[in-house]
Amino acid sequence: MKKIILILFIIGITISCNNDGGITITKQNYLIFGHFYGECGGEACVETFKLTDQKLFEDTVDDYSGQHMEFVELEDAKFEQVKDLVNFFPYRLLHDTETVFGCPDCADGGGLFIQYSNNGNVKSWRIDQDKNNVPSYLHEFMNKVNVKIELINH
Repeated sequence: MKKIILILFIIGITISCNNDGGITITKQNYLIFGHFYGECGGEACVETFKLTDQKLFEDTVDDYSGQHMEFVELEDAKFEQVKDLVNFFPYRLLHDTETVFGCPDCADGGGLFIQYSNNGNVKSWRIDQDKNNVPSYLHEFMNKVNVKIELINH
């Protein structure tokens, strides 16, 4: 009986740990991430990237709204730099009813655009860059997204 309880305890711990963060990227699933700044000039004002299981793509349209995107493939070295971003995706975000956090770019501080497709089910979010305006569970992911964009651009 003690062995059964121990096994169930270990399974329970394992399952609960797996739900803390991260998403799965496969051939059908992808993660789009980027930033946007309205009071800005130049190509870096809107940067959007699509991460799949084996490739990284950059949007060439740079549409501030995030509604129109056309992607071109980037080199494998860029993919290698950002492929672990999915491990930092806050699982809780998938179940949050909000799609806009804070007031993205309202105070000219910019915003993040995040989109996740899981077996054709697409969810999108716009997140204020000012961490005072968004839930704390998003802060680490926001940091990672900004770091990954910086890595791609340099």
